Amino acid sequence: MKLNYPKKERLKSHITIASLFTEGKSVSKYPLRLVYVPMDASEQSEKIKMGVSVSKKNFKKAVDRNYFKRVLRETYRLNQDLLLSHLDRPYAIMFFYQTKDRLSFEEINEKTIQLFHKFIIAIANDSKES
Repeated sequence: MKLNYPKKERLKSHITIASLFTEGKSVSKYPLRLVYVPMDASEQSEKIKMGVSVSKKNFKKAVDRNYFKRVLRETYRLNQDLLLSHLDRPYAIMFFYQTKDRLSFEEINEKTIQLFHKFIIAIANDSKES
């Protein structure tokens, strides 16, 4: 599988981002949190629309926020096959880094894998309930 993060997979729609915060569900694995909402399969050609966020409250300098956003995008890019192989419908997801601690890339990557496994379990449980 190609490991890439093309422009068409980026979450840019203000409407979708607003729906993430109003009706989205969440899973977390310290220090990461993933908020997700299912999208209409008819509208989307991509299985995942993904965005990242790092709090200005935790990292005052834009350089620091941008570094952690790059790390989050890279961990997603390297581990997206975990998600894509288990999704039956498209999802919009937002990835948050929620601590002042400066974890290494390896630690963040490990937490991302654990978070993706929790996400897969959560969407499996959601589909059983509906």
